[in-house]
Amino acid sequence: MEIDYSEDELTQVAEQILNFKPEKILLFNGPMGAGKTTLIKQLCKILNVTNATSSPTFSIVNEYTTDTNEKIFHFDMYRLQSEEEALDMGIDEYLYSNNWCFIEWAEKISNLLPNSHSIATLSLLNNGRRKLILQ
Repeated sequence: MEIDYSEDELTQVAEQILNFKPEKILLFNGPMGAGKTTLIKQLCKILNVTNATSSPTFSIVNEYTTDTNEKIFHFDMYRLQSEEEALDMGIDEYLYSNNWCFIEWAEKISNLLPNSHSIATLSLLNNGRRKLILQ
């Protein structure tokens, strides 16, 4: 699936992503400023997260709860120095929990990812819009 969108269209984009039925391990690739965190926040809103969402840049992982008590995990692996750090924080328990795991900078833990995952690649276009490729 490929979508060209503006920030005003985030709700529709998030709905399209979920309607595409991606794997629950969803990796977000793209350069700094491409809108990965913003899109994840919108996905959480569509999934009816009840607590505040924010970037887990310093905490590495944020845990959210939906209105039906489901868990969603949002990871930002940017600051990790090694895959061992991810193992120390129990990444495998999160990845195999059958909960949504939205992961930014997943290339830092590429050897730890389950084979079954989806990838959302975001890029900035010259006109200020963004392009999403979901596979």
